[in-house]
Amino acid sequence: STWLATLGPHVADYATLSLKFFQNGKFITLQGEGQVEATPAQLHHFRRLHHTDAIEECFAIQWSKEDAPEDVLVELPTNMDPEMAILLHTYAAVFQIPTSLPPQREQDHAIPLQQDSGPIKVRPYRYPHTQKEQIEKMVQEMLEQGIIQPSNSPFSSPILLVKKKDGSWRFCTDYRALNAITIKDKFPMPTVDELLDELYGAQYFSKLDLRSGYHQIMVKPEDRFKTAFRTHHGHYEWLVMPFGLTNAPATFQCLMNKIFQFALRKFVLVFFDDILVYSPSWNIHLQHLEAVLQILQHHELYARLSKCSFGTREVDYLGHKVSGTGVSMESTKIQAIMDWPTPVNVKQLRGFLGLTGYYRRFIKSYAHIAGPLTELLKKDSFQWHNEAQLAFNKLKKAMMEAPVLALPDFTQPFILETDASGIGVGAVLGQNGHPIAYFSKKLAPRMQKQSAYTRELLAITEALAKFRHYLLGNKFIIRTDQRSLKSLMDQSLQTPEQQAWLHKFLGFDFKIEYKPGKDNQAADALSRMFMLAWSEPHSLFLQELKHKLTN
Repeated sequence: STWLATLGPHVADYATLSLKFFQNGKFITLQGEGQVEATPAQLHHFRRLHHTDAIEECFAIQWSKEDAPEDVLVELPTNMDPEMAILLHTYAAVFQIPTSLPPQREQDHAIPLQQDSGPIKVRPYRYPHTQKEQIEKMVQEMLEQGIIQPSNSPFSSPILLVKKKDGSWRFCTDYRALNAITIKDKFPMPTVDELLDELYGAQYFSKLDLRSGYHQIMVKPEDRFKTAFRTHHGHYEWLVMPFGLTNAPATFQCLMNKIFQFALRKFVLVFFDDILVYSPSWNIHLQHLEAVLQILQHHELYARLSKCSFGTREVDYLGHKVSGTGVSMESTKIQAIMDWPTPVNVKQLRGFLGLTGYYRRFIKSYAHIAGPLTELLKKDSFQWHNEAQLAFNKLKKAMMEAPVLALPDFTQPFILETDASGIGVGAVLGQNGHPIAYFSKKLAPRMQKQSAYTRELLAITEALAKFRHYLLGNKFIIRTDQRSLKSLMDQSLQTPEQQAWLHKFLGFDFKIEYKPGKDNQAADALSRMFMLAWSEPHSLFLQELKHKLTN
């Protein structure tokens, strides 16, 4: 056992007589001899073997029941790969519940205020008597955890309880007044699309969710008094970074980017407290995951095991299902869209369009389909009608049938197919015959009256702007059904549109190919979908008229 203890966590498989352990950055397997049979031995045999140094150590084994500390990794599935299990046991500390405050870091949260700003003091909200006991309980728990302390600060923000899906309560501080006088941190935030674009070639994924992520960062001592909040029971301030502060996301993302700088966009993606590890093979994935766990352990950052997944071939990440074959919409989000009731006011409609708009890259002609709905968002324009209901149903159907989009391979050329109709422009970005993203846009009334050449030129211009981050620095092909655009870059600038738009083509390395409309169906459909939406009111009018005449 003395020797086994030097191995650290290991997996012994007595059925195959193998012993696996992790040492010096790699996995080692010891294989026993299956043909050796054990023979009975008496005490004098052991004495003889001991005196002749034939055995190193001898042990007696007996059962003994003792109170052992809870094994946090007991939640791991029993069929987990042994190598992965060993790795996670090696870094089990990452999944423990923290018992002390976070260490001081360079990225501790600061709250710089605008010049001449005085203390913020907002009266506490009146909350139901039934919530008072819950508030007292939660405050006491936070005091015991050491993440808040009593305060005599001149600042005071109100608190409120928000019910979670599981019926428990979330303690929230309303920092709107404080945020209004806080100097904003302009740290750049990643977008979901640009993160997903990094995953080409990945076959194995592990996802880690940090435990109460914001609470793992300290508030700078000189700024803690600004976080003060008041309840009916007392006045307190935060020692750790609370939710609701305007610069909290920037502080957290800055910390994550700094500690994972060596791995970002190579095998790690970080979106606030969601960490995704991705790799092209199993063995490389184990190495990548170990590097991430080492960083978390070194910086005393803790993950919630129940919300993590390890070594999977597909993973739900930021509302998307990602696998080696591409990216699609997460099934729970599709179901949420399908279950969305018909909106009865602007707020409900805005929520529906917000959810579906998050996935617009998956939907051909999203802007066209949603057009009748977005019109209802204008001031005093909400009046649900048949055209809106048709668009609502059509958008749900499009979401249900959304394709799996390919992930971009930046070592291969892109194909950009564009088209324009009398109503809108559309484009499809793809590689090897597989779509990567869709784009569509309705034309302004003035542009609808322009020539086909001008509208087709605008389609290319808009598509280049939309997909600039894919195309800049890479060779690509533009396909259009406007034959005269094939020699666009050799033409003299004769029209105002050419003079206004062609400078936007500079810096791109592309070739324009002519593709007849019958062969350019995807982009053609995107540009013409508005024509279908435009015709709906007329068709419905005829139907209603026929119905009235019949009755």
